[in-house]
Amino acid sequence: MLKREEITRERVDRLVAVAQHSGPFQVLTHEEREKNREAFLRRFPVNEELWVFGYGSLIWNPAFHFEEKQKAKIYGFHRKFCLHLTIGRGSPEKPGLMLALDHGGSCKGIAFKIAADKVESETEILWMREMISGAYQPQRLTIYTEKGPVCGFTFTVNQAHERYLGGLDLKATAKAISEGEGQLGSCKDYLFNTVNGLLELGVHDSYLKRLQKILKAS
Repeated sequence: MLKREEITRERVDRLVAVAQHSGPFQVLTHEEREKNREAFLRRFPVNEELWVFGYGSLIWNPAFHFEEKQKAKIYGFHRKFCLHLTIGRGSPEKPGLMLALDHGGSCKGIAFKIAADKVESETEILWMREMISGAYQPQRLTIYTEKGPVCGFTFTVNQAHERYLGGLDLKATAKAISEGEGQLGSCKDYLFNTVNGLLELGVHDSYLKRLQKILKAS
């Protein structure tokens, strides 16, 4: 499990160094990542709480401070394994696939509320976690919680990024997940943890369940 205190610039540098060991790996500098975060946050009111939607590992391993969480749904994006991975739960020797929110459809997950006085520190953590390479991009959107809609954000896939693999069929996707492993563990464990996290919310994701069934049978 990833811990909040482990998400630092030094850790990001180490992960990038491993990925770049076997060849080029596109990465945002710390300065570029911070400029992206600061520019994006200007789209929200200052000194107010901020909601973030989690659809993958944030569900079962948020690793940031929040004061409330609710079952939630967004529209316009769906959960999909579509990012080639050589960092974290993949490596140059054992590349894998990572979940992202791809365009179209809808997605159920968790909405986390970050307190107003924690927005700066916790979004810095989230950007270091999600915005290492620029394969994700922050997206402002309406999050539909059990208590009503809120304005917030999530991280969606950057389809123009070199790591984007949007055309894989289910069999090829399962194969990549079965092989992926890195410093943070395996892609297979990531899939199973996400399925279990969603089941705890009462959410049955048929796409993830089909992938899990293939992997269990292999």
